[in-house]
Amino acid sequence: MADTHVHSHAAGGAPGALNTRHHKLALYAFLFVVLAHWAEHIAQAFQIYAMGWPVPKSKGVLGLWFPWLITSEVLHYGFALVMIVALFALRKGFVGRARTWWTVALVLQFWHHIEHLLLITQSSTGVNLLGRPVPTSIVQLVVPRVELHLFYNFIVFVPMVVAMVLHTRPNAEERAQMQCTCAVPATV
Repeated sequence: MADTHVHSHAAGGAPGALNTRHHKLALYAFLFVVLAHWAEHIAQAFQIYAMGWPVPKSKGVLGLWFPWLITSEVLHYGFALVMIVALFALRKGFVGRARTWWTVALVLQFWHHIEHLLLITQSSTGVNLLGRPVPTSIVQLVVPRVELHLFYNFIVFVPMVVAMVLHTRPNAEERAQMQCTCAVPATV
């Protein structure tokens, strides 16, 4: 028997609807954006490590046509901001184990956001960390930027995916607490 228990009202207006009747659609839309971002980072890594391109010429797919996009700290900060806002906005729709994992992704993304805030501040003011020739994040002092961003995206993405899997396959207690239609039908 499929469990179709979903609260009929969206308490709290639009934010409530985002985490109830629109939660599944919002999660899929967010996942699409995250995967597109991942594809750009993977394309850039491929250009560097498989094709042997120098880092300044390796700009992913979009960067081949719009190089100014990839060199803009505004784009990178904007994406970090979108990530943290989406992780925060969609968090209320999660329960139990899934909420714990989603919160881990949110906390990790908060640090990633701080690093991008540091970068855009340096880019905007022209004053770089420790007198470096280019804007530099804290962890970038020991890990090169391309590899660091692959790492940051990975450590945020993994708990996010774990959360989504647990969210779509809740245990009985979690299923009873859910207010959205994200869960797959319960098996007998």
